[in-house]
Amino acid sequence: MKGSIKFTYNAHYRISHVVNREENEIIIALHGYGQLAEFFLRKLTPLFMEERVFVVPEATNYSYLEGFSGRVGANWMTRHERETAIANNHMYLNELLRAFLIKYQTPPKIKVLGFSQGAATATRWVSQLEEKVDTLILWGGGFAHDLVLEKTKSSLDQTKTYVVLGTNDDFITPETIQKQEEIIADLKLNVEKRFYDGGHDLNLPLLKELLDA
Repeated sequence: MKGSIKFTYNAHYRISHVVNREENEIIIALHGYGQLAEFFLRKLTPLFMEERVFVVPEATNYSYLEGFSGRVGANWMTRHERETAIANNHMYLNELLRAFLIKYQTPPKIKVLGFSQGAATATRWVSQLEEKVDTLILWGGGFAHDLVLEKTKSSLDQTKTYVVLGTNDDFITPETIQKQEEIIADLKLNVEKRFYDGGHDLNLPLLKELLDA
């Protein structure tokens, strides 16, 4: 007989600077499969500014990237106990966001960046979020295939939403692009697609443009 139990869990995150309560933007950046928050935040360093705080949650599933030792990476979920992982992600990210928002008398704009596996995770998360998201950037990934369409559409109807892909991204295939086109059509959302010369990585000038828009 299978059972489950709820318990308190400590999760980790990285931030661009100590919150001064004068920021007008909070950017939740979800890393990709096999990455860690510390190193993903480093990629964003050139975009740091006092008016916005970057918060990079670290996924709570860990594994060695090769074999049984060496470098460790984190992921948001695997196919094993998938639904439990998704629910845990939502509780974790909801609590993290609200722990920051409570610091402000005037709520900052919420912007969300999801990279690779973090993109699908971001779409699931924001679709159940009570707070409105100003900007959603799906980079090197896209919408999760299992979204509740009406709920997602309602959550994102006022959100600036972008799908950003590299022209040489080996993880993106014509089939995945076609599937994303179908999901976007079903959602009936205004999603802007942007492309850049490069592979499966961030392009900081383009990312800055989208965050500043």
